[in-house]
Amino acid sequence: MDFLWHKVSEKEKGEIKKEAERIMNSFSKKLEKVKANVKVLDSSLENFERAENSGENCEIDREIMFDNAPNKNSDSIIAEKGDW
Repeated sequence: MDFLWHKVSEKEKGEIKKEAERIMNSFSKKLEKVKANVKVLDSSLENFERAENSGENCEIDREIMFDNAPNKNSDSIIAEKGDW
């Protein structure tokens, strides 16, 4: 296991730092070119939680729920059995 670790010289530290800066600068330039459609939540909303036992329905899109489930069949989500 000794071959996986070695003392880093000052010269190597400088090279590593320059390479890291080059990678970060390259990434940030590419990130600036990305045009994202970002939705900003309105933080001024007064009532953003559903009250306990209010009787309100929580709308869940069945198709999205099934798309996110890793194990499913035609009409059911298959959950793991209590091995945890």
